[in-house]
Amino acid sequence: MDRVRKSSWGSPGLPFKPSAAGDGASPPGRAEDLTRARILLIDDEEPNLVLLRRLLTRRGYTRLADTTDPLQALELHHAFRPDLICLDLHMTPLDGFGVLEQLKPHLSPGTYLPILMLTSDSSVVARRRALSLGATDFVLKPFDVDEVMLRIHNLLVPRFMHLELAGYNRILERKVSQRTRALEESRLEVLERLARAAEFRDDATGQHAKRVGATAGRLAERAEVPAAQIELIVRAAPLHDIGKIGVPDHILLKQGKLEPDEFEIMKRHATIGAELLAGGRTSLMRIAAEIALHHHERWDGAGYPAGLRGEAIPLAARLVALADVFDALTHARPYREAWPIVRALDELACQAGAHFDPALVERFLELPHSELI
Repeated sequence: MDRVRKSSWGSPGLPFKPSAAGDGASPPGRAEDLTRARILLIDDEEPNLVLLRRLLTRRGYTRLADTTDPLQALELHHAFRPDLICLDLHMTPLDGFGVLEQLKPHLSPGTYLPILMLTSDSSVVARRRALSLGATDFVLKPFDVDEVMLRIHNLLVPRFMHLELAGYNRILERKVSQRTRALEESRLEVLERLARAAEFRDDATGQHAKRVGATAGRLAERAEVPAAQIELIVRAAPLHDIGKIGVPDHILLKQGKLEPDEFEIMKRHATIGAELLAGGRTSLMRIAAEIALHHHERWDGAGYPAGLRGEAIPLAARLVALADVFDALTHARPYREAWPIVRALDELACQAGAHFDPALVERFLELPHSELI
């Protein structure tokens, strides 16, 4: 029966030398296909490594890497990404305990990386310490070849099952995410159609909401808002007036100035819109509800429905407020004609610091306004 004993003399350290088959991480697969496993051997004596490589190769394991220098263990772990580590305990200049301590912080939670300790130290203290540092199993030197091969096999079976399960979980998570996005997209589409239905009541073209979204996006770019946030604003802004679906026609389409009690009813569209959009699980739905609720707040605190002031008003709502007023002024409404662009820009400038965020007004005045009409 083949056996190996650790000699009393030390071998010179050899450089890291993965086999020719050692490229790329082992993909998840069937538990019986274990010979695809990547096995890292760490022992400071070359004869022991030679014997282990020979034994493993005979059993069909060819994706091997090894080192006689325990100081290379961490670097080799990162580069080789093993499925199993066979680790000697008593080594110099770093023993197996030291290697385990180096590896432990780099093993993410939930990772199952089996580590088989090869040692002549059968003490309970050594076993407990190695197990506490992440070792999975032990083989005592001198070891029985069949026993060590069986232990390697038994450690690789759960390793591959873990990888396969992790792969299935990732697929399931993607499917759930895709399904969730599909449901949110469907919900958003319904709400967008409701918004268009409400908009058609006071905008013959039905394009106001779309223009507000595009203008808010251009302003957000000028204000150096992160790209991901800009995309959300462009898609959410068209829903800003969805609450108008709850405003009676005789108020929404009134030709003259609203009476105080009529204006109070008109103001309800902000809270109605927020209630329609509330409860969304995605960032898009949350920002849409935020815009619907707060796009009539004013920088000076005189807006509605919450009377928020300054930067307490969500940025997305401040952006949409400017885009909404500019578009409303430059397009005809039942109660007035469209304003020329220059006059509309003068009005926005006059309202900087009162109605609007002054910094955003400054950015808005830099835009190519003819492209926003």
